[in-house]
Formats: sequence, structure tokens, C-alpha cells
Amino acid sequence: MQSTANYLWHTDDLLGQGATASVYKARNKKSGELVAVKVFNTASYLRPQEVQVREFEVLRKLNHQNIVKLFAVEETGASRQKVLVMEYCSSGSLLSVLESPENTFGLPEDEFLVVLRCVVAGMNHLRENGIVHRDIKPGNIMRLIGEEGQSIYKLTDFGAARELDDDEKFISVYGTEEYLHPDMYERAVLRKPQQKAFGVTVDLWSIGVTLYHAATGSLPFVPFGGPRRNKEIMYRITTEKPAGAIAGTQRQENGPLEWSYALPITCQLSMGLQHQLVPILANILEVEQAKCWGFDQFFAETSDILQRVVVHVFSLPQAALHHVYVHAHNTIAIFLEAVYEQTKVAPQNQEYLFEGHLYVLKPNLSAQHIAHTTASSPLMLCSVASEAPKGLAFRDPALDIPKFMPKVDLQADYNTAKGMLGAGYQALRLARALLAGQELLLRGLHWLLEMLEATCRRTLEVMRMALLFLSSSLGTERFSTTAGMPEIQELKRAAELRSKLRASAEVLSRFSHNITEKQTSLSSLSSELAKNRDQVHEDRSIQQIQCCLDKMYLIYKQFRKSRMRPALGYNEEQIHKLDKVNFSHLAKRLLQVFQEECVRKYQTSLVTHGSRMRVVHEARNYLRVVACSVAASSTEAQGVQEGLSKILDWLSHQLLQDRARGAQASPPPLAPYPCATLQELGLHMEELREEMKLLALDLQDNNRIIEGLSRVQLASDA
Repeated sequence: MQSTANYLWHTDDLLGQGATASVYKARNKKSGELVAVKVFNTASYLRPQEVQVREFEVLRKLNHQNIVKLFAVEETGASRQKVLVMEYCSSGSLLSVLESPENTFGLPEDEFLVVLRCVVAGMNHLRENGIVHRDIKPGNIMRLIGEEGQSIYKLTDFGAARELDDDEKFISVYGTEEYLHPDMYERAVLRKPQQKAFGVTVDLWSIGVTLYHAATGSLPFVPFGGPRRNKEIMYRITTEKPAGAIAGTQRQENGPLEWSYALPITCQLSMGLQHQLVPILANILEVEQAKCWGFDQFFAETSDILQRVVVHVFSLPQAALHHVYVHAHNTIAIFLEAVYEQTKVAPQNQEYLFEGHLYVLKPNLSAQHIAHTTASSPLMLCSVASEAPKGLAFRDPALDIPKFMPKVDLQADYNTAKGMLGAGYQALRLARALLAGQELLLRGLHWLLEMLEATCRRTLEVMRMALLFLSSSLGTERFSTTAGMPEIQELKRAAELRSKLRASAEVLSRFSHNITEKQTSLSSLSSELAKNRDQVHEDRSIQQIQCCLDKMYLIYKQFRKSRMRPALGYNEEQIHKLDKVNFSHLAKRLLQVFQEECVRKYQTSLVTHGSRMRVVHEARNYLRVVACSVAASSTEAQGVQEGLSKILDWLSHQLLQDRARGAQASPPPLAPYPCATLQELGLHMEELREEMKLLALDLQDNNRIIEGLSRVQLASDA
């Protein structure tokens, strides 16, 4: 046990160790509060006095929620060693988070954004106080859990920190080699003499490497065999990196360097976030300090990301979920353009469904009016894309699973088990994503079918009413009152109108029959979807994969303990060998379930979805044709109405003349028809005109509904 005046700790409770100090978990003697104490060793006192006290002075100057707090500076009893008493972060460091098998391929998007927000906020506080950290890395970013269960990350270890303004330089070298700026790496690691001075942007390089590590689970610059095996190649990768590249790898000994301009496909970050993040990484992982961004631009660009809101959009044609990052104050037009960048569906061709209803987005409104979405409740994007759905792009986890060596090597076996377990967790994430994708496909298509069926029902109802009216009109003698009368132009026109109505009735009757067939087809498709949704909900592949992982994790924990021992006894070694065999069998079973159940079903669902979408597009296309015909019928009805108005005007004129003549004794009447006949014809015509007016309005209303559903198709054809 060791202690100061107010704190007590045991040397077994080691949290971390560096070149000049060790950090332990300690307790306040009075309150029992957990703290972290940093105890400096003999080597630390060999440094100049101003260097020894620099960390105390820096920490006293800082006060921020994303920087580990300094509570006190005390001394141990007999040795009088300096002790920093600091805030205790119970969840380890970002490095320990990344070393967990679950995060072998990087952090989930939500957690990565928390890391980004905390690191940016902490670094901003440092720059406001004119301090450069000089040893930014995941091991120096601590994690604790807040009162609401959220992660909070805090910068720590200010042993290398010093006060430095933006335009000042320093020549001393500190840091951890994988995260060092190449200029510092050259002198500190390669031991090459050079007279370069360094500025505050060296922290930006370290932040870039740290963010890449957090996003991918790997370092960005890796020579064959690892960063510490071939230091000359490591230096070459960082200094020869082309502009815009964010990673470099040497896959074979003495092999060529391969550059990457994007994050790997195994990364858990959405393409929407990657598009925002990659330019930042490219501009802070810049070896020439003159070309590297300054902190002002870094803070501006990262704050821009953090101030955006994410809108989840599931593209039915692509069968893919997208995260679209926009500012709340942006217009919806900007959001539609952002959707286009990810989906290649032009804004005028985008149509959305949300919670089962058509969701209209007005381009001139602000994006804050967009409904709150989640990955499980996104906006459904419809379009007329004719290509087969591509679905989720991913790398087969089987390609990333290492194999055990036959001999027993505790460290190597642990590393292999960790790699296999990491690939297993990746398979679990992908399995969940594939299953969620199938569910969203079926849900979105179900909503679209419901809308189409409702439109068909509405159209059939309007056509039925129109046909009843036309049949009634054509079956009466309204146009036959002219029989036996001399031929007059207006009455010929009435007969022509009757022929037009008969033609409209035939067209509507034919369309009505075809729409009924389409409706039957859509109804059958809806029944299929309902069965498929039940099958998706009953799928147990996720549970099978999780069961394998749980068993693998127990063996992995044992391997983690064993690696700390110099050797195993005979019986323990035999158990260890059996564990390796069982671990491999579990990994094989896990991959079998993933490939034969999850992937196979998902690929089948994509093929089926493609054929179903073709049925939907055919129905929508036919409704578009119907819309044109209904529009023509509406126009025809309006024409009949106008024609009837002219005939009524003529009849009214004839009746007025007849009354005028009847009032005179002579000359004799000139009207060719009896007044009663003209009055009866006029009443029939007036009634027919009003009915045609209602029919035209009804057809127009139905046409608007169909056009709303067919708008995307019309826009794409244009």
C-alpha cells in the first residue's frame, strides 16, 4: 500500500504506465471517493525542473468537461514523490475500447461521433489556453459513463504538454511513434539529425491518426509486419503519401506501397458521415506543415459535422439505408441534393413514404420540418430506377478470420482468438443489417402496394360511376327527341355528342377491366409480402450467431488470462489445445450460419424484390396511362358540356322566338317544332349538362390522385 496525506492506493491497482510515471486507482481516505493518482518515478526527476512542474501548471490552467480534472498535487510519505490526484475514468481509455474484439473494425457511428465531439471540444479548450498536447493518441483519451448512460471522453496525460501560440515553434520531441508527425518521427525514431522546428499542427496529425484508428480499428499507415518492425518504411509511407490519401499500406515484404483515399468497407460509419469526414482526415494528415490545415479550419469543419442532423433514408430501388447529414436551417432542396449525391436519384424523381403514407417534401421549407427518423423508421425513397437492387455492400468476414498455428503459443493463440472473435462480431453486425434490410424492403413495398391498391379502388369507383351515368344517358331518349324533325345543325351536334359519350364509355369500360386485373395482381403480391414478413420475424440466424459468439468469448477470456503466464502445465496445455479446436469449430459454425442463412436469404430477397418492383412499376405505368385517358375523358366531358351549353342557348333562342310569335296574331308561326317539344328537350339538355359538369369534376379529381402517384415516372421520362 502507498499513500499521501489524503489518498491511499495499492500498487496492484495499476491503470497505466509510461516512461516517467505510473497511474493507479486510489481512494480518498475520508470519503472513499475513487480517484486516479499519477506517481512519478526516478527517471522523471532527471528532467529539468521546469519540465517537471510543467504538467502541474498546465493542468491547473485547464477546466473543461473533456479534460481530466486535477484535484490536488500531493507527496508520498517517506520518498516524497510527487503525486497528481486526478479524476478517475472507470471505463478505461479509447485504446482499451478499440482493443475490444467488438470494435476490431472500428466504433459504431454513434460512438464515433461522441469521440469526435469530445476530442474537438477538449482540443478547442487547449487552444483557447495556448497549450499544445504533443501526445494525442487513443491511450491518452479516457472514457467514463455519464449519469444518463452516455460515453464521455476526456484528454489526459499532459506530461508532454506546453504552452505554445499558433505562430510559435518548439524543437523538443515527445509522443508515441505511431501517432507522431513524420518530421518528429524522423528525429525521435529514426535518430536522424535535422534542425526542423515544430508547430501546433503536430497535434492535428496525431488527431488524424487517432480518428482514423477510431473509425476503422486500424492504424492508417502500416508497413509489412507492423509499424514498429520496419521504421524506415513507416517513415516512407507517411512522407510519400499523395495529396488526398488518408492511408497507406505495404502488404508484402519489400512490396509496393498502396494508397487509400477512402475508409475501408469494413468501417461501421455510414457513407453520409464518411463523405464529411474523409476530407478532414486528408487535410490534417498532411506532412507539409504549410499545406496542413490550421486549428481554426479544423474546428470549423468538425463543428460543421457535429451541428448537422442525420435523416435516415431507405432507398427501395437500391435496397440500401443511407444516413443523410444536413443542417436544420438548410432548405429541403439542399436535403434532396444530398440524397441525390448518395443515391443518384435526381431530386425531381424522388418520392417519399413515411409510416405508411405519401410524404411530400416542399423544397422551399427548412430541413427542420423533416420528420424525426431512425435506422428502423426511415423515410422510404421511391424512384423509377430500373436496375436490379444492389443491396448492402460488405466484405465477407471469412476473409478476415485468422487460423490457429498447430503449436501452443499463448500470445499468438490469444491474438488469433481475438482476430477470429472480431470477425465473428462483424458477422453478427452484418447479419443484423441484412435482416433489417429485408424487413425494410418488405415494409416499404407493402406501403407502396397499399397506395397503389387504394388508387386502383378510387379509380374503379369513379369509372363505375361514370359508366353508370353514361349508360343511363345513352339509354334514354334525350338525344332522340329530334326523331322525325327536319335536320338542323345544332341537333346534329347533339347526336355527335352522344357518339363521343359512347366512345368514352367503351374506353373507361376497357380500362376498368384492366385495372381490376392489376388490382388482383397487387393484392396477390401483398399476400406474398405478408408471408415473407412473418418469415423474417421468425428468423433465428441472429440468435444462432450470438450463441456461437458467447461460447467463443468465454474461451477468449481464458486465453487472455493464459497469455500472462510464462507457460502452462501439461493438463492445462491439453485443455488449451481442446479450446483451440472448439473455438475453430464455433467460428466455422458461425460463418456457416452467416453465409448459408443470412447472406443466401438476403440475396434471394434482393432478386425477389427486383421482380416485385417490376410489377409495381408496371402498375404505376399503367395508372399513368389511365391518368392520361381519364384526363382525355375529363376533357371530353367538358367538351360535351360546352356543346350542350351551345344547344341550350339555341333552344332558348327558339323558345323566345316561339313565345314572341305566339303573342302576335299574324304572321303565322315559323317555328319548325312545337313549343312543348323544345321545352322538354331543353330540360333534358340542362340536366345532362349539369351531370356532365359533375362527371368532369370527378374525373379531374381522380386524375390528380393518379398523377400524384405517377409524378416520378412522368418526370423521369421527361
